[in-house]
Amino acid sequence: MTDLTTRSATTKNETGRATESRRSGTGDPGGKGRTTIADGVVAKIAAASAREVPGIHGLGTGMTRALGAVRDRVPAGRPGQTRGVSVEVGERQTAVDLDVVEYGYPITDVIADMRVAVVTAVERMTGLEVVEVNVAVGDVRLPDEPDEEPQNGPRVT
Repeated sequence: MTDLTTRSATTKNETGRATESRRSGTGDPGGKGRTTIADGVVAKIAAASAREVPGIHGLGTGMTRALGAVRDRVPAGRPGQTRGVSVEVGERQTAVDLDVVEYGYPITDVIADMRVAVVTAVERMTGLEVVEVNVAVGDVRLPDEPDEEPQNGPRVT
């Protein structure tokens, strides 16, 4: 979990001199208090943005996906939204690790696109600097393989 505190931002004005654009203290309600971002929040953002990249079939390795699929089918179970994602969150930075399943696209291109998507989403939504996105391609789904992801809809007829 991380705590974010508001600091004054320094920018250069027209003459090139540094000026503070926001000051903490009286009159700045944004600088009063602390914001805490849980690791799970960063993991959900990273997972959601990774899944949106064309060529990513799923997250998690074979065993993780199989156990997650079983858990998803249990009535009291919650869907594994962050399956295959782990994060380390510091005060101002975060690192993301992803296990992915690829399908039908050049792996290096898909992973590069996914890194951009994850970094952009996490930094935009949390304000944390993403220092690294480590990716392990644990499986490649072939066109003739059955889909291991749970299907929405009735399981029995």
